[in-house]
Amino acid sequence: MKIGILGYGNLGRGVECAAKQNADMEVTCVFTRRDPSTVKILTPTAKVYNVKDILEHKDEVDVLIICGGSATDLPEMTPEYAKYFNVIDSFDTHANIPTHFANVDKASKDTDHIAMISVGWDPGMFSLNRVYADAILPDGKDYTFWGRGVSQGHSDAIRRVEGVQDARQYTVPVPSALEAVRNGEMPELTTRQKHTRECYVVAKEGADKAKIEKEIKEMPNYFADYDTTVTFISQEELDRDHKGIPHGGCVIRSGVTGWNRENTHVIEYKLTLDSNPEFTTSALVAYARALDRMYKEGKRGCLTVLDVAPKYLSAKSDEELLAHML
Repeated sequence: MKIGILGYGNLGRGVECAAKQNADMEVTCVFTRRDPSTVKILTPTAKVYNVKDILEHKDEVDVLIICGGSATDLPEMTPEYAKYFNVIDSFDTHANIPTHFANVDKASKDTDHIAMISVGWDPGMFSLNRVYADAILPDGKDYTFWGRGVSQGHSDAIRRVEGVQDARQYTVPVPSALEAVRNGEMPELTTRQKHTRECYVVAKEGADKAKIEKEIKEMPNYFADYDTTVTFISQEELDRDHKGIPHGGCVIRSGVTGWNRENTHVIEYKLTLDSNPEFTTSALVAYARALDRMYKEGKRGCLTVLDVAPKYLSAKSDEELLAHML
C-alpha cells in the first residue's frame, strides 16, 4: 500500500515511523507547504513535493494521510482532498465531528472515494471502548479522563492566537474525580470538575499578554469550559522543560447488573504514551490499511473507527487471527 503524507510536522514524521514497522506499506510522497528542498524526511525512497503540485501525483498514493491541525487545517483540507484521494485524518474537535463528517462524506461520495476522519486515541481507540462498554453495561455511566499530557490540538490552537510564538498545553485530570469514578461511585461530574488545563506560552516581543491570556481562556471548545492557567515563559524554558509530547488517559464505565442491580462492574481502558503523535499516527496507519481494503471491496464515502471491523486493521491473516488473537 502506497501512503502519501500531507503536512510534515510531528504527525508526518510519526506516519513515517509507523509505516516502517509495517511490511505491507510504504511512504511514497510527502506534500508540504514549505519549499520541498528545505524538508528533510526519514524515508529514503520517498519524494517531497510542494502541496500545489499534489494532483500531479495522485497515481503514486493509495491513501493520503492528512497531518494538519483540527482548529483550521483539517476542516478545509480533508473535504478538499477527499475529492481527489482516499483520505484519513485525526480531527479531534469532538463538538464539530458531525459537521466535519458530513462535509467529508459528501466530497468523497461525489467523487467515488473513501475517507475516514477522527482516527487516533481520542477520538479513536477511546471511542471504540466507550461504545463497547456502553453496549455491555447499558445501566451505567461513562467517564473519560485525559492526561496528564500534552494535547497537540490544544497547543496548536494556542499557537494560532495573535501574539503567540510557541506554546504547550497540558490536560490534567482532577485526582478526586478520578478516584471516585474508579471506586464505582458513579458521580455526576461537570467538564470543569474532571480536568484542568495548564498552558505554557511564549509571547512574541511586544505582544499584549493580558489579551492573549483572555483569548485563550475564552476559546470555545478548547478552554472556555475548564479551569485554565496561562503561564508565560521564554522560548528557552519551553524548549528545555516542555520538549516532549507525552499523553494518555483512560476510559472508564461503571455499571450494574443483576435483577435488582446488586452487582457493580468497572471497565477501564488506559493508555500511557511517551509520544502522543507517534501513537496517533500508529493508529492512522492501521486504519489506512483498513480504508484501502474497504475501498477495494467497493465501500465509498466517509467512515469513522466505529465502522471498521477489527480484522481490517491487522496485517495478519484470518487464520493467524483465529489461532492467536481470538
